[in-house]
Amino acid sequence: MYANLRPARAEGIDLVVVRELVGGLYFGAKGTRDDGTWFDTCEYTRPEVERIARCGFAIARERGGRLTSVDKVNVLHTSRLWRDVVTELGVEEYPDVPLDHALVDSFAMTIVNAPETIDVVLTENTFGDILSDVAAAMTGGLGLAASASLGDEGPGLFEPVHGSAPQIAGQGIANPAGMLRSTALLLRYGLGLEDEAVALERAVDGALRAAPTLDLGGSSGTREMGDAVLRRLAA
Repeated sequence: MYANLRPARAEGIDLVVVRELVGGLYFGAKGTRDDGTWFDTCEYTRPEVERIARCGFAIARERGGRLTSVDKVNVLHTSRLWRDVVTELGVEEYPDVPLDHALVDSFAMTIVNAPETIDVVLTENTFGDILSDVAAAMTGGLGLAASASLGDEGPGLFEPVHGSAPQIAGQGIANPAGMLRSTALLLRYGLGLEDEAVALERAVDGALRAAPTLDLGGSSGTREMGDAVLRRLAA
């Protein structure tokens, strides 16, 4: 599962980060040298970039939008490969998908200052890790964020971004929105049930407005939020 999808949606904002998940700095050569230096190596091959780029282009095409490829081409050698490959694929295989490029530092400011201008973001592992969290913060926080990890075969892995919260276990106050939105991604990308995915997403959005949980300044617990979603699905 090399493609990690991180949607971020709120009023006026609808973007998705397509993050390469199994390469780059996190998986390159690392270790220590005799002189005491610690090192991590950012490594990418052309096939690795091609397959994640095709995923990004395909999602942008499905959404009828545009693709922004984010790199650090002015500094990093791997970013030169990244930009070359993405540009070539755009011309040769996806000429109908508008493509632009951005540097990761200035693009981080765009997420903060003008997230409504962003559609689909394609980027490597480390940049995607950071930028997707920034996008989540701009749209309500990690408690609302969903993710899908996809490969060439199988339904994939679908999970909320926020991780566990053992300190509130059993209290019935956890916000279920991230899990429910991840379920919507499973319906869309894992099972091909687009109508059902849209219905669930709309139900979650409506429930968040009508019955916000404690972390969003409301008073609803997990069950109340879930019941609000069910009422909208049944309507």
